[in-house]
Amino acid sequence: MRVTSVSETDPTVSNPVIPGFFPDPSVCRAGDDYYLACSSFEYFPGVPLFHSRDLVHWTQIGNALDRPSQLRLPPDTASSGGIYAPTLRHHDGRFWLIVTNVSGDGNLLFTATDPAGPWSDPIRLPGVHGIDPDIAWDDDGTCWCTTAGVGQIRLDPHTGETSGTRRQLWSGAPGAKAPEAPHLYHIGDHWYLLIAEGGTERGHGVSIARGSTPTGPFEPCPANPILSHRGTDHPVQNTGHADLVQGPDGSWWMVLLGVRPGGGTPGWHVMGRETYLVPVEWVDGWPVVGELSTDMPAPPWPLGPPAVAPERRDDFDAAELAPQWISLRRRLPEDCTTKERPGSLTLRARGESLDDADVTFVGRRQQHPSCRVRTLVDVTEGQGRGGLAVRLDELHHYSVETSAGQVRVRARIGPLSTVVASRPVPPGPVVLRAETAPAPMVDARTGPDLVSLGFEEPDGTYVELASLDGRYLSTEVAGGFTGRVFGMFASAASAHFDWFDYEPLES
Repeated sequence: MRVTSVSETDPTVSNPVIPGFFPDPSVCRAGDDYYLACSSFEYFPGVPLFHSRDLVHWTQIGNALDRPSQLRLPPDTASSGGIYAPTLRHHDGRFWLIVTNVSGDGNLLFTATDPAGPWSDPIRLPGVHGIDPDIAWDDDGTCWCTTAGVGQIRLDPHTGETSGTRRQLWSGAPGAKAPEAPHLYHIGDHWYLLIAEGGTERGHGVSIARGSTPTGPFEPCPANPILSHRGTDHPVQNTGHADLVQGPDGSWWMVLLGVRPGGGTPGWHVMGRETYLVPVEWVDGWPVVGELSTDMPAPPWPLGPPAVAPERRDDFDAAELAPQWISLRRRLPEDCTTKERPGSLTLRARGESLDDADVTFVGRRQQHPSCRVRTLVDVTEGQGRGGLAVRLDELHHYSVETSAGQVRVRARIGPLSTVVASRPVPPGPVVLRAETAPAPMVDARTGPDLVSLGFEEPDGTYVELASLDGRYLSTEVAGGFTGRVFGMFASAASAHFDWFDYEPLES
């Protein structure tokens, strides 16, 4: 396994602490261990889970929702639908995960004794309305569920039953849109209600209020928003959707989401919303958030074990896919298997192209601004067609695919879909390749990066078929809440992938 760590001679750590499309972080502490969960939207398995001993190095240990009985995403689930905004907590010897499936099942609660799994089947919460659910227990054991809006109701977490009426608590600054992502904490003499507001775009921010009971009334912090980069030239924007946690030395920290826009005006972010870490101090009973830096000072405690990053290369020798691999809406064993051809991933086509919601697709998130992705694909049996895609959603994706002795680059940008380039290749398996690199700055309209797509000759020579503007695979163009995913797909018959290699490159 490849590991990443902080150099003993370098007193800084890199932010984001979890790069790539890992938004809406929620964190909890259990003894000396920290666990963090993120939203997963239309991808299966859902809710990636991470472990750390120091809040800096995070290793993915699994996905909480890895069975169809836990995660039902119909084939017509819209991109940026599905699973929203989990809250992860450790209480009374168990881990609790509450989340919203906006594509049909509403609010759901799961439990586990080990956050690496298995997690329970869902407890349905028909009496909990709204997205972004949070759970907190008061001193007498009463469980309170707070949702975007910001409203609250009493919840029995063992049965899913609610009691009483939903109470409106506090909705942030007057006139601020989208009060959401509530988290409730009992810290010292006060109950604190942390929310996001301003929308998850450039106006995003974090605000807080406090009261003497978990039901309020709540007094807003006079310094709200306690964190926002709106109206600044900070390299990290859209900062919000935060959660508080206490560090190993008793200090306080905040995890939150942010994006890294690139290019000219208005700036485009392509890797989705990422997880950042910032320090917090308490002054006069209010949290004061420290500077969010991409190279932040190392925390004042011994750093734990280095993070175990996903393997750069996967030869598909294992019976099951590693946790970083995600599929669209579901993963049927008959359509995705490493058992048919040992040492290869076999994908059988459902949808006819990446434009289809039900296309057979297996990918991993883009986590570096510059990277190279390669895969060896064989479609020589029958009428197979498959390839390598850079995907944002059904309406925004680039791909390089092979079939019938041809390699083609396709581009889908909104209503436009076209074959950009094609080239004949000899029969047999072919290495397909995609690369991203920052675009040379020309003027204010320059996009964030260039996406190169092509294939490799038998001697390893790269044949670039197209270099495409990366802005069209950005949230600012496509909309939604997700980031880029590099993946393998089959769009006719079967495609066999012998290996997949993801290589970070220097910008």
